Amino acid sequence: MPFMIGRAPIRRTLKYLNAGKLILKDEIQIFSINYNTHGVHHKGAMDFVFWNLSQIQYKNPNVQIITFKNMTPTPFIKCYYENGNTMLIDVDSKSKEEILSHLQKVIGKSLKVQQKEREAEEKKDNPANFGVGCPRSCMCVIPGQVPCPSIVPLPYHMRGKYNKQKALEEK
Repeated sequence: MPFMIGRAPIRRTLKYLNAGKLILKDEIQIFSINYNTHGVHHKGAMDFVFWNLSQIQYKNPNVQIITFKNMTPTPFIKCYYENGNTMLIDVDSKSKEEILSHLQKVIGKSLKVQQKEREAEEKKDNPANFGVGCPRSCMCVIPGQVPCPSIVPLPYHMRGKYNKQKALEEK
């Protein structure tokens, strides 16, 4: 498999990309990270880019993610919002875990919001769902299903009341 070549090829697997924890807020349009490839205080930012940036890109397809290498004396992350505001986050001398946890607190969606979105997506995508708030109001709308008893009466052999009555008569 050609995608398993290079440094740490695990980063390109779907399981690894889905394991990303940082889902950015909807208002963020651009996420930029500035760091140098040398220096002790840039080590955490380099590791963060190497291990976590691909997960952030995968989990946030509508966000433009930019990296600037060797252009700044100190590492930082800058987020650009829809309304024109920006947020500057200092990541100087922080480890990749510290950076990730800080970003989750500051610019990440809360777990409750993520869970609600996931449930709404599952509810919307499942063709077996019907009723109030779903695309289909009744099961009889789906082709191949028994029509509503209010429109077309059920045959006698499909009625529980008829079958019980018939069983009592036979005894």
